[in-house]
Parts: sequence; structure tokens; C-alpha cells
Amino acid sequence: MSMLADDSPVMVKARELCAAITEDSRYLELQQQVEKFLDDDSAKLMYQSVHERGSELQQKQRAGVELGAAEISEFESAREELLNNPVARDFLDAQGELETVQRAIGKYVGMTLELGRVPTADDFAEADSGCCGGGGGGGCGC
Repeated sequence: MSMLADDSPVMVKARELCAAITEDSRYLELQQQVEKFLDDDSAKLMYQSVHERGSELQQKQRAGVELGAAEISEFESAREELLNNPVARDFLDAQGELETVQRAIGKYVGMTLELGRVPTADDFAEADSGCCGGGGGGGCGC
């Protein structure tokens, strides 16, 4: 049987993990923050404007164009205004926390596949230190 078959133990546990996430009270709070942002046209427009302007400035920098003090100041003011908007700020915080959870779960699964066993706290500490140790593959490109 394939590990990806709908009724395989791996997929059953994956669904159980997904259910645990969606039932977690913190996850529900984060989802509410995201939904509140999505319902707020003003906050969305502000976010989109700052995001687009930031992308434009990054493209200029990559092209070797020196950014002027006025355009940097304008961007920083718009970004500050965005961060002072509680709906947008809560959305950004929620987005960051959800991404952190996703990375942590991915790292856990990735290390399991790499090590062939459930990783320990020491495995994570070793991987985070950038040290390859004797086991190789500690995430440092060995």
C-alpha cells in the first residue's frame, strides 16, 4: 500500500494532525484575525499598497537604482500607518504565527524522513546549530 493512499496510516495521522490544528483554540483566534482583515476593505487596500510599493523599491534596488530619501521616507510612513492599523497588524501577526507553525511542522516531518526516526530535541538543536555532526545531513548542506 502506498503511504499516500487515503486509508494508509500516514494519511490517517495527517488528517488527525489537520483536525487537531483546526480545533486548536489559538488557531481559531488566528483565523478570526485573518477573517477580520479580509472583511476590512480599508486595511486590505492599505496592505496591498504597502506591499506593492515595497516590491517596487526592491526591484529598483536589484536593478542598481539608488533609492531617494523621499521615497524611502514615504514607504516607511505608509508601512508605519499599516502597522498602526490594529486589523492589519493583527493580520500580519496571525500570518507570521501560522507560517511559523507550518515551518515547524514541515521541519519535524522533514527531519523524520531524513533521520528515519522521530527526531529528538537534540536533533533539532544540532540542526539549528548548523553542525553536521557525525550523522550528516544536519541541514547545513553536507
